[in-house]
Amino acid sequence: MTDRKATLSVGDKTIELPVYSGTVGPDVIDVRGLVQEGVFTYDPGFVSTAACESAITYIDGANGVLLHRGYPIEQLAEHSDYLEVCYLLLNGELPSPEENKRFHETIKNHTMLHDQMRNFFHGFRRDAHPMAIMCGVVGALSAFYHDQMDVTDEKQRQITAHRLIAKMPTIAAWCYKYSIGQPFMYPRNDLSYSENFLHMMFGVPCEEYKPNPVLAKAMDKIFILHADHEQNASTSTVRLAGSTGANPYACIASGIAALWGPAHGGANEAVLDMLAEIGDESNIEKYIEKAKDKDDPFRLMGFGHRVYKNFDPRAKVMRETAHEVLRELGLENDPLLKIAQRLEKIALEDEYFVERKLYPNVDFYSGIILKAIGIPTSMFTVIFAMSRTIGWFSHWNEMVSGNYRIGRPRQLYTGPTKRDYPVK
Repeated sequence: MTDRKATLSVGDKTIELPVYSGTVGPDVIDVRGLVQEGVFTYDPGFVSTAACESAITYIDGANGVLLHRGYPIEQLAEHSDYLEVCYLLLNGELPSPEENKRFHETIKNHTMLHDQMRNFFHGFRRDAHPMAIMCGVVGALSAFYHDQMDVTDEKQRQITAHRLIAKMPTIAAWCYKYSIGQPFMYPRNDLSYSENFLHMMFGVPCEEYKPNPVLAKAMDKIFILHADHEQNASTSTVRLAGSTGANPYACIASGIAALWGPAHGGANEAVLDMLAEIGDESNIEKYIEKAKDKDDPFRLMGFGHRVYKNFDPRAKVMRETAHEVLRELGLENDPLLKIAQRLEKIALEDEYFVERKLYPNVDFYSGIILKAIGIPTSMFTVIFAMSRTIGWFSHWNEMVSGNYRIGRPRQLYTGPTKRDYPVK
């Protein structure tokens, strides 16, 4: 923070506004005083507005930087695991070995769902989208834990965090099992977080499921790389809902609903749809030309990023992981995945894509990995939501822990001025 001022001239008025500096990133101008002068700012999409102060995640899109509590995402993906990253996001520091062990055990011991939740799943149609089920089930958790939702109580917030982190894989896997008519698989405390998820997704009661360590490691990296991404649409939705004092389960459900939008959480699903549309390697050149034609509606999905103008730091980790998974499963010759690999090569070498910095992003590679593992596209956004829950909760927790106001964006009104109702 500094005592610098910015000067704004509006008509014959000169208004001084405080200028603040964070630890890194651009300075921000405090415009809160403008309303007292009878004006306020216009910023559709809030792309130039800092709506909050946060110490959780920092993104430098121009230089391809993503930091969680100061730690580069590449280092976390290489050296950490998802639950340790959860602890970091939630508490601000990496855990000691003893804290890490205790946190892992706590999460493992809270993975079960209340048995009545089984009935809740059965209230949905079998062909319901898994995101619809997840949104409803997470919101319904407030009906089971209504006696521990005092948002002013730090201990209750901590218990809620543990419940959500632990139960989301169970909820996600049960959404899938319900949609295909298979029995729900209960979690196992002897498995790691990602192994347990694969067990609940692909295991059946009639035989023991042994998670593949390469696939479990890949899932853990996907969870890490999607854990938080600063003030995106769904995180902002969670904060806005939380600013009303709504319970945390309702707030997380609102984040799930926002993530469901194809412009936000559906990107990796769109990658698979695009690969299916291309259909065969022989069609790639034709579709590359369509992508270069600004008058053609076709777009290559999974390339470039609205935040990262250089490269997506998460994509480098996912690229290596994708190739490890394909090798492990012997899928280098899968027709759809061969199209993806060819597109990747073109994007990294073709001058058109290189000049425009249209590199493959995290959605491109994560979609390939999930497809190779055998997870249907309808589950992609569910897994995204499961991973992002810790980010949503950390931001909600940060907000309710401090001084906050109910969110109330303003508008530029362009409707009719006052007019009288025509009396007949």
